[in-house]
Amino acid sequence: MLDNFWFNVEYGINHVLDVNAYDHVLFLIALTVPYVFKDWKRVLLLVSMFTLGHTLSLVLAAYNVISVNATVVEFLIPITIMVVALFNVFTSGKGAQKEKIGVLFLSTLFFGLIHGLGFAREFHMLLGDTDNKLVLLLEFALGIELAQVIIVFVVLFLGYVIQTIFRFSKRDWVMVVSAIVVGLVIPMILNSDFLA
Repeated sequence: MLDNFWFNVEYGINHVLDVNAYDHVLFLIALTVPYVFKDWKRVLLLVSMFTLGHTLSLVLAAYNVISVNATVVEFLIPITIMVVALFNVFTSGKGAQKEKIGVLFLSTLFFGLIHGLGFAREFHMLLGDTDNKLVLLLEFALGIELAQVIIVFVVLFLGYVIQTIFRFSKRDWVMVVSAIVVGLVIPMILNSDFLA
């Protein structure tokens, strides 16, 4: 029982930290980069909204409530990353990330739904004929959340180091990292089967 629990949690962690599928990491970097350590509650809430959306779409797919075209979803995932990175570029230094919980949180939830759908097919194979789908999904979600917290911490830590030790302005840090994310995402969009 405990072995299964750790396997599922670890599977969630590996899903996020998979070097071959770094879209999840790019999204988290773009989401986190405008913040500093004192914003940790807000960042944690944002990341949790993303996990909630991700898990919800997996639940709906696992119980055959929804079925989506994988090609469309694989195209939409890098688009969501691009939207968040461009939002950072255009709002950098304007305090848009400090606004009340609203558009940013709802869009993060929605983007989580899209990212979850991208993983639904593989997750369906993992589930097989198990009766404990919901338990497995929740254990997997816990693994995702743990991995995301690690990535968020790394991004906040790097931001702290770059801004304090290397004297980068916060605006420059956000702009440079967001521009790198955009640069990495453009080929993902252009190489998508959806555009082929």
